[in-house]
Amino acid sequence: MIDSFWNKELWNGHSIGDVISLELLASVLGNVLAAILILIVGFWFAGWVKRRILGISKKHQELDDTLFAFFGSILSYAVIGLSVLFVLNTFGVQTTSIVALIGAAGLAIGLALQGTLSNIAAGVMIIFFRPFKNGDFVEVSGQMGTVMSISLNNTELASLSNTQIIIPNSQVWGNTITNYSVYPTRRAEWTFGVSYDSDLKAAEQIIKDTILADPRALADPEPFIQVSNLGESSVDFLVRVWCNRADLFGFQTDMTRKVKEAMDAGGIDIPFPTRTLTVKKAEDGADLGL
Repeated sequence: MIDSFWNKELWNGHSIGDVISLELLASVLGNVLAAILILIVGFWFAGWVKRRILGISKKHQELDDTLFAFFGSILSYAVIGLSVLFVLNTFGVQTTSIVALIGAAGLAIGLALQGTLSNIAAGVMIIFFRPFKNGDFVEVSGQMGTVMSISLNNTELASLSNTQIIIPNSQVWGNTITNYSVYPTRRAEWTFGVSYDSDLKAAEQIIKDTILADPRALADPEPFIQVSNLGESSVDFLVRVWCNRADLFGFQTDMTRKVKEAMDAGGIDIPFPTRTLTVKKAEDGADLGL
């Protein structure tokens, strides 16, 4: 009986222990090969997804490369993460608890990095809605300068004195943004004061002729030159003339000097602030003071 039983347990000359070992080895090798195949396909697919997303931004110049690179990286990491979960599932690992653990860890990390995550969220909004772009001259969060770079975490400006200013994106998106580079034209503005004894028509004509003779002055929209204020010592002309955006600073400074020189040549007085003092005297001739 024992020999008969033993003969039944033989299979091609191998004992039952050998058969179990071979089956286990085959199973492990099969799982390893499956895991390797899943990882290869996963990494290939992650790279393909990232390239496709970047390709969309390359085809459309109006789209921002930084935003699409960020989305491409996020999706590629998600594909790799799913591939790893599939691999673990192949080896019989319960992935449900791992996903829960990852979720809890992600929540803890998110709470610890609230400031950084708010900057990243603001960076996504800035890149997506594009209130400004590289090369624009802006004023934001109390700082003024040329935009040098926009990342997911911060925005870099170069000030007028060419110093680096780095502003967290949460302060950029959460504040008023003034972009001086959006529109092709800008309005130059001056206030010129003349004395009360001056001929106002002659003064207005000198201002008009001097400014409009400059080729940087635009005829459309129509220039505005009018008396705007009767000051303590002068009659003030408010002058508004449009020019190209790039000409604004030089145009304003040049015209300030040229109008002053033209008024001097035309005999129009530009007064200093003055004050009239009245001195009263007593009946005996003694001064009472001011």
